[in-house]
Amino acid sequence: MPADAKPTAEVNGALWGTRATDWATLQEGQCRPVYEAVLERLSVGPETAYLDAGCGAGMAAQLAAARGAHVTGFDASPALLAVARERVPARDFQSGDLESLPFADGSFDVVTGFNSFQYAANPGEALAEARRVTRPNGAVAIVTWGPPEGMPAAALVAALRPLLPVPPPGAPGSFALSNESALRGFATAAGLEPETMFDVECLWTYASLDEGLRGLASSGVAARARFAAGDEALDRAHAEALGPFRQPDGSYRIAATFRCLVARVRN
Repeated sequence: MPADAKPTAEVNGALWGTRATDWATLQEGQCRPVYEAVLERLSVGPETAYLDAGCGAGMAAQLAAARGAHVTGFDASPALLAVARERVPARDFQSGDLESLPFADGSFDVVTGFNSFQYAANPGEALAEARRVTRPNGAVAIVTWGPPEGMPAAALVAALRPLLPVPPPGAPGSFALSNESALRGFATAAGLEPETMFDVECLWTYASLDEGLRGLASSGVAARARFAAGDEALDRAHAEALGPFRQPDGSYRIAATFRCLVARVRN
């Protein structure tokens, strides 16, 4: 981490917690097929010691709990964690930096990071911490955006670029880990053994333009754009990007792809 970089929790806790209710009710569920596919692929079930690193409002944790897993959630945003605790009561949810997880070595059978490791101030350290707290032969699932080529939802990501502060030289973009070799290399550098890679398709649906604007504005990336350019500019950019996806009934349907890599902890 650069000497002047702020800790992950300080940065992302503020960004991702600004519109926690909209995230929980309108946006998080758009990715439910990804959560379900990963939990199924990793056979999460009764007696599984499961950690969702960057758990957000807790939908993946809720699904894992319904499968009988012993669930722990970790996130930078107290506002999102408050929702997670309501959804999955009597489970352990903690806040802090992904680069410094407050768990003993080898505490979990399965650790997932749904679009989370890449948002850490130091993604490599965050993934290495996930490896540390995973038991030998346990699994770490790294989930990121799928390749942007031909993905409709990539237009929504691109719409924010003109609004965001200029990134520092060499900063990774939103799709930096979408490349298969880059994602496998990311896992290997953290001491993990890459195993299975698969893509999951999601169909984002919004009943109206207002619902779409609220859902899309609830992410941490959108919050960064809003702080830099203002609410009006953010809504205008999203409305223009959503335009091609408007259905005859006034709803919106946008296909998104997520890439998932299962990696193992080996002795």
